[in-house]
Amino acid sequence: MDLSWWFSPAQWLGYAAFAFGMACFAQMDDRRFKLFMALECAAYVGHFALLGQGTAVASTAVSLARSLASLKLRTPAVGGFFIALSGALGAWLYSGPLSLLPIASSCIGTTALFFLHGLRMRVLMLLGTLLWLVNNLL
Repeated sequence: MDLSWWFSPAQWLGYAAFAFGMACFAQMDDRRFKLFMALECAAYVGHFALLGQGTAVASTAVSLARSLASLKLRTPAVGGFFIALSGALGAWLYSGPLSLLPIASSCIGTTALFFLHGLRMRVLMLLGTLLWLVNNLL
């Protein structure tokens, strides 16, 4: 059995994203949480690109921009823009029911980052993360 894929560049980026995600949820400060979330998203963009998962790349790129924007522009209009963008990309890149998971996760994350804070934000982000986990496992 060939286990070389465990050490592929795509997997190394996935491991880095996982580490940033764990560090993200360990943050007590919302700003630091969002910074680690941005690092996680950046690593996942590369991970999914190397795996050839276009919908996941697009959704994660939106999530990266969203995480960075939420640091400065935390308004309902900007949050609504990112939700609409996620939906539009999802419609454009739709490739079957599985491709809906990253889009749903992105919309849930946007709601958390722009409309919530503290524990509520983290709980909703955890739900979005669980959807990504299901996507990754499938």
